[in-house]
Amino acid sequence: MKAIIMAGGEGSRLRPLTCNRPKPMVPVLNRPVMAYCIDLLKKHGITDIGVTLQYLPEAIKDHFGDGSEYGVRLHYFVEETPLGTAGSVKNAGDFLDETFVVISGDALTDLDLSEAVDFHRARGAVATLALTRVECPLEYGVVITGQAGQIIRFLEKPGWAEVFSDTVNTGIYVLQPEVLDYFEQGRKFDFSQDLFPTLLRENRPLYGLTLSGYWCDIGNIQQYVQAQYDALAGAVRLEIPGREAEPQLWVGENVLLDPRVELQGPVLIGDHTQIDRGARIEPFSVIGSGCLIQAGATVKRSVLWDRVFVGRNAALRGTVLCSRVQVQAGAGVYEGAVVGSDSVIKEGGTLKPEVKLWPHKLVEMGATVSESLIWGTRLSKNVFGAEGITGLVNVEITPEFAARVASAYGSTVKDGRVAVSSDAFPATAMLRKAVISGLQSGGAEVAVLGRGTLPMHRFSVRALECAGGVHVQYSTREPDKVTLVFTNPEGGNISRSQERKIENLLAREDFTRVDPARVSEADYVPAMTEAYLQHLVREANRDALRNTGLSLLLAYDEASLEAYVPALFRKLGLDAENVEGIQGGGRPRSWNELCRELPLMARSVKERQASGGAVLDANGEYLILIDDRGRVIQDDLLTALIALYTFKTRGGPVVVPVNSSQAIDALADRYRGQVVRAKTAPREYVDAVLKQDVSQFFLHFDALAALVRILSLVAEERIALSRLVDEIPDIYLTKKEIPVSWQAKGRVIRKLIEDEHAGELELTDGVKVFHQQGWALVLPDPDKPVCRVFSEGTSMEIAEELTDLYVDKIHKIIESPD
Repeated sequence: MKAIIMAGGEGSRLRPLTCNRPKPMVPVLNRPVMAYCIDLLKKHGITDIGVTLQYLPEAIKDHFGDGSEYGVRLHYFVEETPLGTAGSVKNAGDFLDETFVVISGDALTDLDLSEAVDFHRARGAVATLALTRVECPLEYGVVITGQAGQIIRFLEKPGWAEVFSDTVNTGIYVLQPEVLDYFEQGRKFDFSQDLFPTLLRENRPLYGLTLSGYWCDIGNIQQYVQAQYDALAGAVRLEIPGREAEPQLWVGENVLLDPRVELQGPVLIGDHTQIDRGARIEPFSVIGSGCLIQAGATVKRSVLWDRVFVGRNAALRGTVLCSRVQVQAGAGVYEGAVVGSDSVIKEGGTLKPEVKLWPHKLVEMGATVSESLIWGTRLSKNVFGAEGITGLVNVEITPEFAARVASAYGSTVKDGRVAVSSDAFPATAMLRKAVISGLQSGGAEVAVLGRGTLPMHRFSVRALECAGGVHVQYSTREPDKVTLVFTNPEGGNISRSQERKIENLLAREDFTRVDPARVSEADYVPAMTEAYLQHLVREANRDALRNTGLSLLLAYDEASLEAYVPALFRKLGLDAENVEGIQGGGRPRSWNELCRELPLMARSVKERQASGGAVLDANGEYLILIDDRGRVIQDDLLTALIALYTFKTRGGPVVVPVNSSQAIDALADRYRGQVVRAKTAPREYVDAVLKQDVSQFFLHFDALAALVRILSLVAEERIALSRLVDEIPDIYLTKKEIPVSWQAKGRVIRKLIEDEHAGELELTDGVKVFHQQGWALVLPDPDKPVCRVFSEGTSMEIAEELTDLYVDKIHKIIESPD
């Protein structure tokens, strides 16, 4: 016996699920719904199957092939234009030379097909309709049969006033080939609206059989989701993929579940999916293959297709996420919302209930979407942030993306070598190799520095006289993310104009590709670590350090800095102990983790009577000091200490960010120096420092260089570190962060500038307003929908009052109409 699966449906009511796939390919329990039709036919001994196709036919052909993987033989019949249900089957007329079954490829059912076939033959019918009973028949063809099963009356999709039965047509038929003779091939013809009424009028043997069992016509999103729930609950007889690891928990192959994951069945988890500690998966959730669900995320009654990313503390509630969707940290998607394939919901974004995103959409950080988004794409032209390109490794920043952006960068570098390096971890090394390939594809000469820190990279670009460089590192502030840092010939970050060129090249896919003969070998330069250490040693006063016999307690990630810190301290004759010990794992210790050691370190420095302590971040950029009294020197106080060092040793001018304390101005007056205030963004700040003094560049952006030079000054003056810190006037600085939408940022800044009651203004970066007893700075964040308020006063109380004053001003501007 043969069968026809009608699989030409476009599924417009299922969009955005069907925007880029035919309706029969929509997954139920991680398999295309059509696969369950094939399983059902095979179960009833039907293995010779024709498949009618119209919308995106290749998607079905490519997936199912000739059917051999399913134990059947598949034959495909493609309509050039829609022919209706009967017309599509007529298109396969040469294949249908005996009694055959017709079934819809987008229905989920376990009805007994053998019973229908036996009934059909026993009645001598030309057509038998499989019927079922439903609570709401409005969306189906309603049927009344006589005692012997002959169809007496039917009506397609009636209104409530027309409903005469709760028995409906399932779209499953047993037919004789002769019924196809009632209309011409190539003519649009429908079973329910055309063929069956004709058979009824001509009094042909047209029968219906009401079958018990499960049947769901997946016609809309609600029915699609309900089909998943019903399958998990066992309402339909089918084989759930994967093994039942414990009651009502089915898992595929190579699934990684942290022991601290909370799971409540029924739940299905697809192959190669990883769920991290503290994540919570609640009943009636289906998770596809290759998904990553990070720590603290919650998934409730949701359907996730393949390769979906769910970030830390994200919340999914009764939603459907199509393939390759990213829901980033702290984002929320709520009841009835549907997210099309390849869409991204950035950190803190929210999708309100029933919102639908079509494929390739982008919800910006912190944005709330309350209406469906159909048009536009997720491509954001601005890919650079404050410190380069930062994103989730293998989610936002993949090897493919790294190679493309490196090709674009290489197209903006005219002559000379490009230095490439990464930190000490496998994921960043993977991306480093992709960057090298991208640069080579455009004909660039590449100097491979290998593993190292960003300060080492910056030093090497200058020392090797490179045209620029790319360094790949984990973010120590956002541990799940990596950053691609692009440097100019001075070792600083590239300009915003060069970033825009790269972004434009990426958007146009317009970067140089050279003839294979012009692809050059990468030049490996492994000696730069030692050259960098020698540079640090030359900048130190070795004799003074050795004679003083300083002892230090350190906290740093050894996996990242083991090639630097021990060797440097040996060369300088310093006694140092790393309180962190040897670290393992595939990523560095985060800055927050290291900072948690500060109270313990401060106590230990005092108890051991050490000369001081230091916390170094894994990328070698950030530094915190602890003096011999156990005082923590970080942020504003550290900036002032570096300024004091510069005034004492070089005289200035000193470059500091615009939000730095006026205590630095007092130091400048004392030492007859000068203060230059620069923008706070790393790129602008680096450029400002380089323009004034390369030596200051290493003080501000190289933790080891700053540490060594400050210790050298302490040793030269034969004083304790605390004595040096005592020279700095008291600092009373506060900071607050206020959520401000992207749309409101410009209005906030404008209104603050226009405020007639404002005092003296400085507009170097944001809006800085001077008051009699201090100042306040309102600074929009370039990467997040927030503004930050920095304030300094003659006392902490005044600083806090100024901060609160400007927070209140911002709230009033946001809430009031323009």
